[in-house]
Amino acid sequence: MPVTFGLNRFDFRTPDDFATDVARAESLGWDYAFIPDSQLRRHDTYVMLAFAAKATSSIRLGPLLTNPVTRHPTVTASSISTVDVVADGRGILGLGIGDTAVRLAGLKPAKVATMEAATRTIRDLLHGGTVEGTRPAGVPHARPVPVWVAAAGPRMLRAAGRTADGVFLRVGTHPANLRASVDAIHEGAREAGRDPASIRLGLVVHTALGEGGADDERTLTIAKSMAAGFYEYSPHLFEVPGLAWDGPDVHTLQPLVNPDFHHHPDLVESGRVVDFLSQEAADAFAFRGTPEAIAEQIVSVLSLGIPFEIVVPHPVPNPAVPRTGVDYMETLAREVFPRVRERID
Repeated sequence: MPVTFGLNRFDFRTPDDFATDVARAESLGWDYAFIPDSQLRRHDTYVMLAFAAKATSSIRLGPLLTNPVTRHPTVTASSISTVDVVADGRGILGLGIGDTAVRLAGLKPAKVATMEAATRTIRDLLHGGTVEGTRPAGVPHARPVPVWVAAAGPRMLRAAGRTADGVFLRVGTHPANLRASVDAIHEGAREAGRDPASIRLGLVVHTALGEGGADDERTLTIAKSMAAGFYEYSPHLFEVPGLAWDGPDVHTLQPLVNPDFHHHPDLVESGRVVDFLSQEAADAFAFRGTPEAIAEQIVSVLSLGIPFEIVVPHPVPNPAVPRTGVDYMETLAREVFPRVRERID
């Protein structure tokens, strides 16, 4: 199966700007355009996606991620179906527990049971099912949009295996974590009487693009901040591969970053807070370095025998808008993707 690539950072300033940027990504050869669903940080997700759908013809479109806390499952099913109509079948839905969209609203991320129930409800509605309200009702314009769940913890991975069409692994790049995650997904699929091989797999990895030389230290420091972010919320991802946290308790460090290690405004600064982390730990949670180095790291993961269908190299830090310096979107499309596809496809 040919590997495909998705991008989740665009020019979000206006719906028109987003549509123009997604059209550019399509012209460069990106396969998916994703947008985070964060109502207190940018324009409405589904309006933005509809604008992008009208400006493009082949790139696939969807939220990465939306959640069942700030949007009711019936609302999400209706919204993504509408986008799929406008996009002529190019929609994809990415679900998660909720990040900044939830925290900024003073709410709590979804529990595993909530996520599993929402995933099941949304999939049923997208395939013509109904929910029980004052009377049975469904989405009149339902479309069979694939529903993907992003997961890191074993319980969420198993739940995704029971209910989702596909699963985005958000566990970094270490083979031990990747294999344990796939095992959990397959366990969940078997619990639900599903064929484990029918669950599609994707990979989301923080990616720090650099220019080599002295810049390698910068990308290593950013990768350490990414590693700390995983330890902050999912310490088992250090335990499974036997990675060491040889520093202060992470809770004593949290006041030094805002809101956390993944989203601090200066990722070099937050990375220096955890400079005690090893290069091995940093490289277990990020792709980093020159385009050649990043391509080699992607190939290494794709050579593990896990059938990843979509790779989302999540840029850290976020690319500047308007663009200055190295153009992340173009550099990966022109210098990374060909190297990967030459080795993998």
